[in-house]
Amino acid sequence: MNDFQSMYEKCGISKAVYDYGEKVLEKLSGRFAQFDTVTEYNQLKVINAMQEAKVSEACFMPSSGYGYNDLGRDTLEKVYAKVFNTEDALVRPQITCGTHALAIALASQLRPGDEMLSISGKPYDTLEEVIGIRESTGSLKEYGITYSQVDLKADGSFDFEGIKSAIKKNTKLVAIQRSKGYQTRPSLSVDSIGEAIKFVKSIDPSMIVMVDNCYGEFVEKYEPSDLGADMTVGSLIKNPGGGLAPIGGYIAGTRKCIEKCAYRLTSPGLGKEVGATLDINRSLLQGLFLAPTVVNAALKGAVFAANIYESLGFKVVPDSTESRHDIIQAVTLGSPEAVVAFCNGIQSAAPVDSHLTAEPWDMPGYDSQVIMAAGAFISGSSIELSADGPMKPPYAVYFQGGLTWYHCKLGILKSLEMLVREKIVDIYI
Repeated sequence: MNDFQSMYEKCGISKAVYDYGEKVLEKLSGRFAQFDTVTEYNQLKVINAMQEAKVSEACFMPSSGYGYNDLGRDTLEKVYAKVFNTEDALVRPQITCGTHALAIALASQLRPGDEMLSISGKPYDTLEEVIGIRESTGSLKEYGITYSQVDLKADGSFDFEGIKSAIKKNTKLVAIQRSKGYQTRPSLSVDSIGEAIKFVKSIDPSMIVMVDNCYGEFVEKYEPSDLGADMTVGSLIKNPGGGLAPIGGYIAGTRKCIEKCAYRLTSPGLGKEVGATLDINRSLLQGLFLAPTVVNAALKGAVFAANIYESLGFKVVPDSTESRHDIIQAVTLGSPEAVVAFCNGIQSAAPVDSHLTAEPWDMPGYDSQVIMAAGAFISGSSIELSADGPMKPPYAVYFQGGLTWYHCKLGILKSLEMLVREKIVDIYI
């Protein structure tokens, strides 16, 4: 037994599972090299943005109270604007999560009588209550804002004819969700999003296009904002926080849109001028600095998972050879028992709370029980190794994150180990 195999055995990985993983890894060096190239480009992009914004040690000083003249906060927003190639950005710890960032972006631009049009189908579950698809206090629907959608075609591409027909006189904002959410559709490439933005703008140049960029940052060389999105929105405890951001969200976009977002986040008349960052600017800046390499690790983990589970006969999205446009790997396992076993494999690989058991529960914002496995340093951080899924057909699990490739590898092997122990799958070398 070699040293590596011995150490994996101490971590609960049997020889059969270890050997299976090594066999799969043999053919992945080319894919991993492609990820390294994109990461190098994005790392240079972030460093360049930090240098141009003149990040200094003074930016790490805390602020309190109103947060007037918070140098770190203002510099961080300049960095984000440069990274995302936009006129301005709103990056705040007062934005509690990705859903909150999206809610701010939508509510800041839409007024009673306006309509929001989603052209990538149904949005992620937690946004349904924001819009009013599912009844909820304070939804856009309560304020007289209507909603419509155009589903993607069967092949995952945009339905341009459907989009053209759906745009009406009162359509004010077009929304695009880059990642798949709890669906087994393909995630959207930046190029395809750019084509959709161009098409929408050709119909009405004044149309606001918002892209939910969660899980997509730094996966490709370019972001939707490079190709004309008026607002690109995401969470700091996903990709751009690099595993160090303890909270927060961002909106990068046109100066006009960001000004409205800032007034919505704080108060009319106050906008971006207030909002103390306390003592977390160092973490937000350093997390952004590390984000490209962290995303690289997550992508390698996602491709490793896709290749393992596809080889065992499970449907995976993306499949083992497709290009990547976000860090999420969907695996359709087909039964609730398999979903629970997979998630507990991920949980048992965590550096934090590895001794706990993941169980389905009634999580706020969802229409069914959800199981979530995440032994994370930051609560709910899905850039850290995690897996989750709704407990309903087709019983798909969504794997994402991993601050290092080696942790990703262990987590995926542990998920397979759990499925083998529960006699859900057999492996053959």
